[in-house]
Amino acid sequence: MELIFIRHGQGEHTLAIPNSLQVKNPSLTALGISQAKLLRKKFTLTDEDIIFISPLKRTLETALIWSSHVDCRKLVSPLVSPRIFPFRQNGKTLPCDKIINLETIKKDYPNLEFDKNVPPDLWSGSINTMPNSDFNNIAQQFVANLKLLKKDKIFIVSHDGTITAYRQLISGRSLSRRDFPDETGWFQISVD
Repeated sequence: MELIFIRHGQGEHTLAIPNSLQVKNPSLTALGISQAKLLRKKFTLTDEDIIFISPLKRTLETALIWSSHVDCRKLVSPLVSPRIFPFRQNGKTLPCDKIINLETIKKDYPNLEFDKNVPPDLWSGSINTMPNSDFNNIAQQFVANLKLLKKDKIFIVSHDGTITAYRQLISGRSLSRRDFPDETGWFQISVD
């Protein structure tokens, strides 16, 4: 199975760092919207595809723009929400990285599915500041559950730190922030 991790398009929180990191639930910028549309040329989706999406506005917007007019499965999961990378013991979740609560997503995005294999506390706590050992356990279970879907490929729209954390876990290679993907950058990883 191939996992194709895609970083969201440019978000408003990146326009005036560090102050813009305090923006809650930032949307895509005009450039981010264009980047999401360009994903249609990189990855042509079919109705048979599955996309897992981080529960933040910029990732939801990226996935929905990219997949518009395609009736593929779109599942929201905090298992691919923002992750501080590399992990810092006393790291704090910035306002721009706080996930949208489940009830709000259900109301605002009624056509999306929700990952049923998620511990309920992750909808309020997320994986952002979770210790590496806990993240690795949850991430390994997530990948095992993806294998049960019996698909040749699965798309995941997520964040730079999260993508790099999963890449490091799956590949067994030590990675750094230099390995972060650009906006709508992607990595394909094979899992057996």
